[in-house]
Amino acid sequence: MNSKVHLGHTARKRFGQNFLNDQGVIDCIVSAIDPRPQDHLVEIGPGLGALTEPVVAKIEHMSVIELDRDLAARLEKHPVLSKKLTIHQGDALKFDFSTLVKDGQKLKVFGNLPYNISTPLMFHLFEQTGLIQNMHFMLQKEVVLRLCAAPNSKSYGRLSVMAQYFCNIIPVIEVGPHCFVPAPKVHSAVVRLEPYEELPFPAKNFETLQHVVAQAFSMRRKTIRNSLKGTLTVEELAQVGVASELRAEQVSVEQYVALANLLTDKKVKN
Repeated sequence: MNSKVHLGHTARKRFGQNFLNDQGVIDCIVSAIDPRPQDHLVEIGPGLGALTEPVVAKIEHMSVIELDRDLAARLEKHPVLSKKLTIHQGDALKFDFSTLVKDGQKLKVFGNLPYNISTPLMFHLFEQTGLIQNMHFMLQKEVVLRLCAAPNSKSYGRLSVMAQYFCNIIPVIEVGPHCFVPAPKVHSAVVRLEPYEELPFPAKNFETLQHVVAQAFSMRRKTIRNSLKGTLTVEELAQVGVASELRAEQVSVEQYVALANLLTDKKVKN
């Protein structure tokens, strides 16, 4: 069988399709998701249903978002799944997840995310974390390392700060290329993201936090004094306990929020 053809469907490179087909890994992910009959589950990119089938077997109904028209049509014709799914054919990057919330019940979101959209999709979901109970995603291992990274590590960056601002992050399982058809060239991992009920370090203005973090990491080799030059002075950095000689990857989430809040206050005064 062609390594790119699985269950009669040819994997599409432009959609970053790699279909999970290792039963042990599937069982582990379903166990981590822990579907309950009362849950409102949403799967992003159900593909050929490797996760969809065992999850939906434990509940009455769930929603799926699928970009590939052929795969969405395939699910609509499925003799079992079609009766238990609400299928949204479209781009998850543009999807308004608030349309899925009923009776104030938070969503449990999961999926095997294509590598080419994983980071922008998570930023899209972070903006809607108030609607979400938890998320389980299969991602490139490098992305999971970035999500979980602590300050003073090479993997720590903008994604680390923004993800950890919103969520508690727990690695679940590492997954080798052989677990997919076609086999990707990289290793993968599953991660659990639990949005905080109350943010540990709330920003007064979220857009200001985004700006400060993006500016700092756009010049990560420079000291924070130089990367934030024109935004905050050395004296202002010292006000919130951030040494001016630190680099972007040495500044904690709490410190970034403190810098953003100082800048917010500064703008109000001016």
